[in-house]
Amino acid sequence: MRIDIQNLHVAYAGRTVVAGAQLIAADGEITGIVGPNGSGKSTLLRSVYRHLQPRAGRVLLDGADLTTFTASRAARHIAALPQERGDDSELTVREVTAMGRTPYKRAFEGDNAADNDIVDRALADTGMKEHAARRFTELSGGERQRVLLARAFAQQPDVLVLDEPTNHLDVHHQSELLALLRARASTTLVSLHDLNMAAAVCDRLHVLHAGHVVASGTPHAVLTPELLAEVFHVRTAVIEHPLTGAPLIAYDHRGMTTPSAVHPPSQRPSS
Repeated sequence: MRIDIQNLHVAYAGRTVVAGAQLIAADGEITGIVGPNGSGKSTLLRSVYRHLQPRAGRVLLDGADLTTFTASRAARHIAALPQERGDDSELTVREVTAMGRTPYKRAFEGDNAADNDIVDRALADTGMKEHAARRFTELSGGERQRVLLARAFAQQPDVLVLDEPTNHLDVHHQSELLALLRARASTTLVSLHDLNMAAAVCDRLHVLHAGHVVASGTPHAVLTPELLAEVFHVRTAVIEHPLTGAPLIAYDHRGMTTPSAVHPPSQRPSS
């Protein structure tokens, strides 16, 4: 299923954080949201999974306005891994994962055999099945991240919305996660801090700067030295990754550019 964000304006704590954003996450693609700290990435994603109500604009799922969905209907289509998370202190790993089946349940309805199979598969996919009986609070940050991803997988959504999903993960588990996202072939909207990771995994990138989408397209089209200097204020060389062919960004940490743009960079054409 496809996500269309149309002219989205979102205010948070009395301040406009997203201003007129327009972007798409195409069916079956991994779409990345990148931008400097404070550019509005998390706020935009919170609007997609309905944690925040936009001041204006629409979020469409295959052409249907998400504001017309009930909470349970929306949750059957969209699963989120946000940055802000409760500790679920009294629950086991399996119980946290099984919460992903809640949108499909009536009140007080227990899990059936099909639910148990789905939970088992989600735990296996994220490498957490052997930890199923452990308390969530006993886990490391990276292990908790994988359990919460298992919960999202158990939800069996059409769309995954992931806000910095590689936080707390070591390099091995980062690579595993990105490979898993690619293998699932679900429509995925993900914010990533690491631009090389975004280049490696995303089919499409949207760059946010001061609440505006200032560039959209393939990683090759978007991640240019000129854009990186203008938006991130860094000096770079962009070369071809010798193993994958993806753009590989080399940073010159000695030659930071001076922030000069008071206004957002001009909108670049989509690719």
